[in-house]
Amino acid sequence: MKAARMIRSTAAILVSLLALTSPAHAFLADNGKIVTPGAGGDFLVEWSGQSGASKFWCAAGDFAMEGLGLSGATHIYRYDAPPRRRGEGIRFGLDASRAQPTGLLRFQGGNDLTAAYARRFCENPR
Repeated sequence: MKAARMIRSTAAILVSLLALTSPAHAFLADNGKIVTPGAGGDFLVEWSGQSGASKFWCAAGDFAMEGLGLSGATHIYRYDAPPRRRGEGIRFGLDASRAQPTGLLRFQGGNDLTAAYARRFCENPR
């Protein structure tokens, strides 16, 4: 019981600190990743420790639906080609002409995911 309360308190403090250290217009995704909107309609899912492409897609889908208020049917594209270097975030957007491979293993190809499908990668989607 005490350990669980301590973990929750520590997590709340870390989230608060992240919110204070990130730009005012940043979005905190469901999985704790910070998403920063860009000037050209794109957005950056910031690096925050080791995580695979699915964690970045989760944040991108969550931002599209919750941060931008877009439909779950909206197509999202990865703009930065894989592989991502250690410490780098991934830029996403809605422009199909800038699409790069998703970085995910998929049986049905394509360079995009719908916002709702991307959000399914979240452990506890809203």
